[in-house]
Amino acid sequence: MKSLYLVAAVTASLALAALYFDSQSPVVAASAGTPAYANAAYAPQPGRRPSVEEMTALGRTMFFDPSLSGSGKQSCATCHSPDHAFGPPNDLSVQLGGKDMKTVGTRAVPSLRYGQNVPPFSEHFHDDDGDDSIDAGPTGGRTWDGRADSAHDQARIPLLSAHEMANADAAEVVAKLKRAPYVAQFKATFGETIFDNTDRAFQAALMALEVFQESPVDFYPYTSKYDAYLRKQTTLSAQELRGLELFNEPAKGNCASCHLSEILPNGAFPQFTDYGLIAVGVPRNKKIPANKDPHYYDFGLCGPERTDFKDKPEYCGLFKTPTLRNIALRQTFFHNGVFHTLQEVMEFYVQRDTNPEKWYPRNRDGSIRKFDDLLPEHFSNVNMEPPFDRQPGDKPALNDAEIKDVIAFLKTLTDGYKPESKQ
Repeated sequence: MKSLYLVAAVTASLALAALYFDSQSPVVAASAGTPAYANAAYAPQPGRRPSVEEMTALGRTMFFDPSLSGSGKQSCATCHSPDHAFGPPNDLSVQLGGKDMKTVGTRAVPSLRYGQNVPPFSEHFHDDDGDDSIDAGPTGGRTWDGRADSAHDQARIPLLSAHEMANADAAEVVAKLKRAPYVAQFKATFGETIFDNTDRAFQAALMALEVFQESPVDFYPYTSKYDAYLRKQTTLSAQELRGLELFNEPAKGNCASCHLSEILPNGAFPQFTDYGLIAVGVPRNKKIPANKDPHYYDFGLCGPERTDFKDKPEYCGLFKTPTLRNIALRQTFFHNGVFHTLQEVMEFYVQRDTNPEKWYPRNRDGSIRKFDDLLPEHFSNVNMEPPFDRQPGDKPALNDAEIKDVIAFLKTLTDGYKPESKQ
């Protein structure tokens, strides 16, 4: 599987974002009288360069504002709860939204934490390891199918989605910002003329949300027990150490092949994801209303939400590898929220192929309909590396005690650990 490529310089990226709003920055003109940035997402505002602190504060306010939704009841934080690592606060497979707050989505809500280093999507990704001969395949991007290349691109999706915040268009969002109690803060941040251009005001709103999501204290604090362990500030219990060993062991859990667990050569702490896209063949979730249609399938990278790879069947069934940081705070797992406990997830991983009858329905003839959320022509896309290298009747890669050990380790990835306290 894939390995991590690099660690982004967040401070530098934020400084660059701020620079785009500086009307005095030395940008070369594309043609006489036309700045090169004229059509850029971060087009500058005359005479106003917002600071990172200003945009962070504004983005935080917007993130918690339900008035920006069509229902007036749903904010970004409704689904991305800060108390749950900016993931869902409940065990619903998919969240409710829309103008009536009764519209059901099609995918589970991911955590927004530890997304600061996500690379833009690349169909042919090469790690920053000095060897460009290895093509890691589809990698990067945000959302389950990687179709958003940045946090501001991602922020656009829920604001305009009919089953989320349900605004008809950017103009409706901007109209709400004009009526918001923090409109003066918005103007102070981006300039008094910011609302003279609807598209520019909308882009500014997306940027504020993006910069807030680059706030280290909120979104990548690195305060888990495992982080303290890596800093040599604490030790792991015997069970947690066993779980870490099983997590890393290629012939056992093999989790670290996608969920990287070691400090990188440059000293960066692990993100517990390689940002790749992979098919693991999770069962179809019958609780999602869209799945009642036997002709509807969520194929991830090849559609239906993403359309640029709809003609590439080799990508059907591939979804982003999420970070496992704060995974113990979740109550919903995988892109379709089909499982609700870490125990279920671990059992599925090691028993998918040894005991498929436990996870998949049966056909009328009694045979097992394995990979029932994919079409037969996509089965070859499903990953078969350990622990998915077994046959029915084989011994699972992990036994019950070993699963408990791995889960004990996964719980050390929860932020908020204090080394001086007894855990």
